[in-house]
Amino acid sequence: MADTLARDTTARRFPIDVDLRAVAPFVALALLLAVGAFANPNVISLDNLLNVATRSAFIAIIAVGATFVIAAGGLDLSVGSMMAFVASLMIMFMNSGVIADPLMMLVAAMLLSLAIGTVCGLANGWITTIGGIEPFIVTLGTMGIFRGLTTWLSQGGAITLRSPEIQNLYHPAYFGAVLGVPVPIIVIFAVALIGAFVLYRTRFGRHVVAVGSNEEVARYSGISVNRVRTVTYVIQGLCVAIAVLLYVPRLGSTSATSGTLWELQAITAVVIGGTALRGGVGRIWGTVCGAFILEIVGNIMLLSNFVSEYLIGAIQGAIIIIAMLVQRSLMRKS
Repeated sequence: MADTLARDTTARRFPIDVDLRAVAPFVALALLLAVGAFANPNVISLDNLLNVATRSAFIAIIAVGATFVIAAGGLDLSVGSMMAFVASLMIMFMNSGVIADPLMMLVAAMLLSLAIGTVCGLANGWITTIGGIEPFIVTLGTMGIFRGLTTWLSQGGAITLRSPEIQNLYHPAYFGAVLGVPVPIIVIFAVALIGAFVLYRTRFGRHVVAVGSNEEVARYSGISVNRVRTVTYVIQGLCVAIAVLLYVPRLGSTSATSGTLWELQAITAVVIGGTALRGGVGRIWGTVCGAFILEIVGNIMLLSNFVSEYLIGAIQGAIIIIAMLVQRSLMRKS
């Protein structure tokens, strides 16, 4: 009897504490892969999974930045238009021929892309915080500005990289591999690893969560709310620019329709990953998993012929609603 009581006490003293909201996206991914394997065994083949992960790179990288913005209580609807704008300027710079050496031109164009993305994010952050305007309104406006400027730059058509030398140099950035692992997948993990370190292990990351949890309490605690929120938009702009660095060598071209609805996919990946839309919670690895889920859903639909691939947008819309319902249910139980 005494031994039984001791075991029960020990069990209560060391309970298994599992955060269901953190685990849920990975469980959902495992179930999706199981369903996909049932529909078509090729879904879980290594080549197909690497291909899916590579295709998810753009949204995964942008969504890492969106995790910071949303965790701090913000929102950015301009990421798809910003991507098209930054890519257009990058290609136009490489077509200008101001630097004769192709390698130096490519390096300068990549640095220019990162700088433009950072400035675009900074503009969103300053207008939101200094202007005191709702993020939804600000980024809705900049979404129109970036898309309009891209249409003007391309004159309604496409902007294509013309130099064959630069194309050959740039080609491995998307189509290359290191020890059999495609470069985009390596970039995803590098960005997510840095993002997770910043969000979970630094004082700035704790401030991001604090600002998203309760803005007034954070302000009375001495946290510069405007500075923290502005930096999250800068991180978002930087992540968009990194995605551009992978996007340009893939197609070598961009147009006014590039990146359409990427903002919806990025927000969906963040929500699926367990980050709360109201702020205060950020899950970097869950976001990466969410981006992969979005891509694998489309891949299963394509390989299985269960549902028309033209319904992918509708399926993604349904996924974000289901993810929100699951989040709310888990929050009530916690």
